[in-house]
Amino acid sequence: MTHLPNRRRRFLLNSAAWCTSSLLAPLAAHADTRPFDPGPADGWRVFELTTKVEPINSGAATTVWIPVPSVDVPDWIRPMGNLWQGNATTVREWHDPVQGAGLIEASWDAGCAAPTLEITSRVATRDRAVDLARPGRAPALDAATRALYTRPTHLAPLDGIVGKTARNITAGAHGDLAKARAIYEWIVENTQRNPKVRGCGLGDIRFMLETGDLSGKCADLSALFTGLARAAGLPARDVYGIRVADSRFGYHSLGKSGDVSGAQHCRAEVWLEEFGWVPVDPADVRKVVLEERPGLTLASPIVAAARKTLFGAWEMNWVAYNTAQDLALPDGPTIPFLMYPQGRCGSTMLDSLSADTFAYDIKARELKSTL
Repeated sequence: MTHLPNRRRRFLLNSAAWCTSSLLAPLAAHADTRPFDPGPADGWRVFELTTKVEPINSGAATTVWIPVPSVDVPDWIRPMGNLWQGNATTVREWHDPVQGAGLIEASWDAGCAAPTLEITSRVATRDRAVDLARPGRAPALDAATRALYTRPTHLAPLDGIVGKTARNITAGAHGDLAKARAIYEWIVENTQRNPKVRGCGLGDIRFMLETGDLSGKCADLSALFTGLARAAGLPARDVYGIRVADSRFGYHSLGKSGDVSGAQHCRAEVWLEEFGWVPVDPADVRKVVLEERPGLTLASPIVAAARKTLFGAWEMNWVAYNTAQDLALPDGPTIPFLMYPQGRCGSTMLDSLSADTFAYDIKARELKSTL
């Protein structure tokens, strides 16, 4: 398909049934106070993400790489396509051939006075829940996928203190479910959310374990889960994405709507032989403790409910971008993960968390769905 840099591109819909005028109407926000039990019975939701990028001109050629939803799992997330407009010299959609991460790459010549790019993506999501009391037999994980999600990464080696910690946590645990749960519970008990960390953190788990500083944000705590799980022999992966709506279950800390420029969030999955990929989110348990309301502890009922639910279920008021780590950007550097817009002016990488040099905003809205 030809990608036209300065002209609007229509959506590529996975199903003709999705191409309906009802998708164009905004959906009013809705929340309830049901028990925290997300599941697929709540049905499909459709979200629209609009990312506007305006990198500060410094007289040099500029390139940006913008993540777009590229995790496609028919049971819980279905990307519906992307469109873009702006004054870039070149624009293309790119997908990593090994890890599948998708992005829009745009470049401007040095003479462009006011670079601008706007990308709109649509994606359908459905809440996930795995009934861990009903083991079955998941299809076997192919060798290439198993190798990809049991390998060490630059910030998450599997030997040394990481391997030792994993062995200590899982000692006495029989079976992969017991090992995964032991790691999850250990992280919930021993980590803290640190609001002073920039963005979502780095995910440097060896540093965390060597220093004993187990505080951080979602990219740190999720990486700690996946690194320890891999060191224990369990395939596991971080899933990088962004919150797109308020929680329907009354958790103020576990949602964001409207302007979601700073609402990036990393979750994790672990492969269990009797269940397949199981969603977990220990970082959000710690987020509830810190942010839901003052004075909460792990013993508080609202925290206990989140702790129970977030081993095996996700509310999908969140859109997954990708699961890539140590990702080589096309014509660019290798980065630990792709969850924020990335940019380069001349030979200098822009700070993805600084609006002074790399101005961008991301807005989300929910659309009516007929799925």
